[in-house]
Amino acid sequence: MEIENRIQALGLYLPEPAKVPPDVRIHFAWARVHGNRVYISGHGPQAADGSVIGPFGRVGAEVTPEQATEAARLATLAMLGSVKRAIGDLDHIAAWLRVDGFVLSAPGFDRTTNVVNGSSMLLTELFGEDIARHARTAMGVAATPLNCPVVIAAELALR
Repeated sequence: MEIENRIQALGLYLPEPAKVPPDVRIHFAWARVHGNRVYISGHGPQAADGSVIGPFGRVGAEVTPEQATEAARLATLAMLGSVKRAIGDLDHIAAWLRVDGFVLSAPGFDRTTNVVNGSSMLLTELFGEDIARHARTAMGVAATPLNCPVVIAAELALR
């Protein structure tokens, strides 16, 4: 429970399972365990109750880069909540292998790496450099589910 204690000490939370609008159908696993790997579907920022939270819109237009960086942190916490439900204890994570960030970008916004740093930096803060160091993609995209400014997906290895 060391990782969960760090999350609490930082005043952060692991959200409840995602609550999506009634017209959204979920036909996939939020986190899929196979052998010693966990494949994590794309998560947006969530409130503690699992509801999707804003701000919503394009980074560089309706959403500031700073707000988007915070959204990346919240999306990472949402991922961690799904992983905890899948594996039981976040201390079983041996390595974060890759993080993929998708930033809803206004035309001309090209600092997606800075936005997705919110996820990478939180993982390092929680797990330490050896476990958190990962390969990464930070892409600007034209649309995201529910108009979230950032969606984060990942793959990790278990002990």
